[in-house]
Amino acid sequence: MLDATLSRLIHRRAHIKGPLVLMYHSVADAGPLRPEWPWAVSRQRFREQLDFLRDAGWLTCTQAELATGGPSHGERTVAITFDDGYADNHGACDDLLRRDMKASWFVVSGSVGQPPRWQDPDQPRLRILDAGQLRDMHAAGMEIGSHTVSHARLPTLDDAALARELTDSRAALEDLLGAPVTGLAYPYGLYDERCRTAARDAGYRHASTTQSGWALLDKDPFLVRRLTVYNADTAATLARKLAYAANDVAWSHLLGERAARFLHR
Repeated sequence: MLDATLSRLIHRRAHIKGPLVLMYHSVADAGPLRPEWPWAVSRQRFREQLDFLRDAGWLTCTQAELATGGPSHGERTVAITFDDGYADNHGACDDLLRRDMKASWFVVSGSVGQPPRWQDPDQPRLRILDAGQLRDMHAAGMEIGSHTVSHARLPTLDDAALARELTDSRAALEDLLGAPVTGLAYPYGLYDERCRTAARDAGYRHASTTQSGWALLDKDPFLVRRLTVYNADTAATLARKLAYAANDVAWSHLLGERAARFLHR
């Protein structure tokens, strides 16, 4: 209770320096309140986080709107994003729609409607959203973007393979949706100048990283920063992440920072 009260107080008094972007992955509809996979959240906590955003006055937009100069929503604006495109995100989309919220999904096109063809430690073996679900989400006002064809580590690829991962994914999703796809999320947050150039050449207009901070800190639509939502995050920790535009908002870390600033006055 004290954790929630202090977190909301910090959030209420925070000086918000610009829009923010949140990054989710799996939203588990069943199982423990804290899923094993660090990048999964429970559906219950996801709903609590959405309710906090709504009650605290945050307005949502798509990442495309945020990164490419779309409509301004005021001081407290947040883009909610999902990487990979797990099928359990369809329920999360329903939760957003019930609250009149928007979000952006970055989908691995080569696994649409199938289990993920790439493997990471402890990764959930859920299938990826299918074509019908993606069309429904797009029709409801959600942004569907690319997370490449195969979830590749882009800087490790040669130029031809890099171009294929970007152009083929965009083309497949555009064919599926019957609409332009302008957004990209770099898999694993890995990119370099060559990847940024290739993304622009492939027709994307914005791309997101996994670096934390204010979303547009770098003033570059191909370097959108995001705050990661982890399995242990509650509405209280989310409040602190938004207040500080940071991932590490453990009380020990925040108290240590304050003590360091005091000692260096």
